[in-house]
Amino acid sequence: MKKYCLTLAFCLVFALPLQARDMREASVFAKQALDQAQAKQGARTKEIHHTREDMLAEITRLTTANKTLAGNIKSITGQIKDLQAANAALDQAAANDQSAMDELSGAVRMGAGNLKALLAASMFTAWDPGRLDRLKPVLDTKRFPGIDDMKVLSDLFLEESRLTGNVEIKEGTFINDQGEAETGEILTLGGFTAAYRSQGNTGFLNYSQESNKLYALSALPSRTVQRNLDRYMDGNEDAVYIDVSRGGALRQITHKQTFTDQVKKGGLLVWPILGLGLLALFIGLERTLFLGRVHANTDKVMGKVNTLAADGRWEDCDNMVKNEKKIPVYNVLRTGLGARSEDRETLESILQEAILKELPRLERFLPMLNIMGAVAPLLGLLGTVTGMIATFHVITLYGTGDPRMMSGGISTALVTTMLGLIVAIPIMLVYTFLCRQVEHVIGDMEEKAVALTNIIFREKR
Repeated sequence: MKKYCLTLAFCLVFALPLQARDMREASVFAKQALDQAQAKQGARTKEIHHTREDMLAEITRLTTANKTLAGNIKSITGQIKDLQAANAALDQAAANDQSAMDELSGAVRMGAGNLKALLAASMFTAWDPGRLDRLKPVLDTKRFPGIDDMKVLSDLFLEESRLTGNVEIKEGTFINDQGEAETGEILTLGGFTAAYRSQGNTGFLNYSQESNKLYALSALPSRTVQRNLDRYMDGNEDAVYIDVSRGGALRQITHKQTFTDQVKKGGLLVWPILGLGLLALFIGLERTLFLGRVHANTDKVMGKVNTLAADGRWEDCDNMVKNEKKIPVYNVLRTGLGARSEDRETLESILQEAILKELPRLERFLPMLNIMGAVAPLLGLLGTVTGMIATFHVITLYGTGDPRMMSGGISTALVTTMLGLIVAIPIMLVYTFLCRQVEHVIGDMEEKAVALTNIIFREKR
């Protein structure tokens, strides 16, 4: 303990001078730090003072600017209200102008629509179908018609007025009654009537709005009307027939077709069918007269032969039948009288052979008549097939938009079938009738042959 206290005392004696020196240095250092802090504080105070003055100046400036902006806003708000009022007035004026423009556009399009209907119904469109296309821009609702469009309307109106007031003849193409395109002279009498002259035919034309083509009426007018048209087109006639109903009256002609008109529609195959019918008529008349004469003489001749044979006047019987070689019953009787010396069985065989020998003469032309009765409807069927082929060909070229384009093939199909049946049915009836007549004649000859045999053998007894 004592040793510890000595040590502590020793340390205190040597440490006191060192502590006093440190305190003085610390005091100097603290004063320097205080001076620096006060200097910084003064600089900061000055800086804050300057910043405050700047902020007050900025606040003053912003206040002034705010007042200025407020005044500007008030002025601009007034201008906006004025502009809104002006805009509303302009919108109203624009609406009024648009209404007027729409009314004008509607009037122009209505006129264009009326003109399109007029041109579509006009026969002159057949020569210039493109004039309908010139109206498409005017009718387009997505654009406003301009001066050029109105000029197009006026030009088309004036053109149609000029054409409907003219009478002229010019070369043109039309669809004939066979449904085929044909070129010839076309006479237009204003906008009412059109006529044609081509390949020896003169008739009237009808206009189709669907195809924009001229079609020949399916039937020709009367000879008087045709002569009038021919003379007028040649310049030798001052008056001409005209249909003021624009085709309504002319269409009545198609309901008065003659047999000749129908034959012309049937094409080339009609003539073989008519030829068969005419040939069958001659054959039927010749066979009917022949078989009627044969059948009528049978009873009369047989009665005389029986009378003479009963009296034994065989020579008179031979003289009676020897000169008539074209009548079958005379030939059978002549054969039987020539074989009267034979026995009964031989005589019957000879008479039967004579009857069979006459059979080809009685049935002459009848097989041909039967064949013609079968061929006539086949020719009509061939015409039907030909007409349908022509119809499908027209459909391939022009489509099915206008049925009148197909009228030629359909007419050929129907007319040839009709004529084939008209010819075939009477032929078959006549053939059946003549076959029955032949059977009656053969039956009479067999009956008379048996009667002659009985007379001959009765006389022998």
